[in-house]
Order: sequence, then structure tokens, then C-alpha cells
Amino acid sequence: MTSFAPDSIVLNRKLPLWYQVSQSLRASILGRSPADPLRLPTEERLAEHYGVSVLTMRQALKELEDEGLISRHRRRGTFIEPDARRGAPVRLLGSVDAIVAQQSGMRTELLAHGPAPVPGGLTDCFPGLTEVATYHRLRFDEQTGEPTNHAVNHVRPELAELIDLDDLVRWPMTKVLRDVVKADISRITDTVEARLADPETARLLQVPLLSPILHYTGITYDTEGRVLDVAVIHYRGDRFSFTVTLDAT
Repeated sequence: MTSFAPDSIVLNRKLPLWYQVSQSLRASILGRSPADPLRLPTEERLAEHYGVSVLTMRQALKELEDEGLISRHRRRGTFIEPDARRGAPVRLLGSVDAIVAQQSGMRTELLAHGPAPVPGGLTDCFPGLTEVATYHRLRFDEQTGEPTNHAVNHVRPELAELIDLDDLVRWPMTKVLRDVVKADISRITDTVEARLADPETARLLQVPLLSPILHYTGITYDTEGRVLDVAVIHYRGDRFSFTVTLDAT
């Protein structure tokens, strides 16, 4: 039986290895195509793939098993749960792969795209630019068909020229910038706050006006400190929660 092939990852030694591996594997699982096999490689093969110990790999797999994304069967192996529910709580720990995992695994509809003036609140992020490329996307729960979040990305024009719209339907913007455009991402800053749904957000997410939502802003920087992308995402408050873990080491 052919095994599912996860993406590769460059590990950051300042963060827990099991966490980075679990988030990378989670993003691969949630972003898989329907034709991909459900069986995962053995613990030993996965450990070799990620360059970690079997013990670390086992801890990463337990995280995904606890979330309900995989099931482990003695003598049979480890399998992806095809009906695993998306929209589980997100754990942010400073990893780009955590951001990719956060945004993966949902049916995505590209609502609109094209050049637009730099929003007034983002002029400090894009000094010297009058326009950015803007992408509006709506994501849906694959099981219920309910809209779960509305994302707007503001991207530097020179990067937008390298983006294939089909990739944005399949993958999160962070993954497209890093793995397709090959942008040199150094860090992402995240801000999450509670807000009330305005009329347009309520319409898109199919929730009552003034319902609680989670307002997420993610700013992606390259190694020179330039802002590559500003993502503004509205999450349904009844479907998402955020957990931030601080590593004391």
C-alpha cells in the first residue's frame, strides 16, 4: 500500500521539535488532495524524513491523534482520518508551519483579486508603495459546508506576479509565498482580538449581525525586514479558539 508523502520542513532548533513536526505534518494532512493515500509512513520513516528521533516523532503523532486527525492501529499502521473535523483550536508557537497549519484543510473560494490602493492603516507596512495586490478568500468546513473564515491578503506587487491563483485555492498564502514563490520569510507577527461582526462579515460568514468573531492580523516579513504580506482574517467565534504557548527556553 502506498503511503502518504508529507512536505519537508527546515527545523528551528529554538522551538520544540515535536511541535514543529506535528504542525508541518498537520498542514500536509489538511492540504492533501482527495486522491492521496490515507496511510502514513512508519514512525521510523517519518523520523528519518524530518530528521528527528523516533521518540520526538511519536510525540508529534500523539498530538495529531489527540486532535483526531489520525488513528493508530497496532500491526496495521497509522492512518489519516478522512472525516476529521477541521477548525480545531490553533496553537501558535512562533513557527511558520504553525501558521500554514492554521490556514490549511478547508475548501476555499477565491472571491476577488487584483491591485488596490494600500489601505490607510497599512501605509507603514508598505512604505513607498501606492498599490498592493489584494486577495479575498472565503473558507468553508468540508463536512457542513458552513463558511468558517474570510481572509484578505495584501501582498507586494512584485510577489503577486509570481502567484498562481490555483495555488491560492489549494494552499494558504504563507505556504504559497514560502514554497512556490520562494520568498525568504524570516518571521510572522500575529495579533488576535475579539470583535463584533459588521454587516459584510456577518453576510459572508452567515452569522447574525454583531456576533462575536476573532479578528486575526498576520504580518509576514523577509530577512531584510520588508513586509511581504499582511493577512486580515475574520474567524467565526463559535468555531475557532486560539492558544498561544510560550517556550521558556
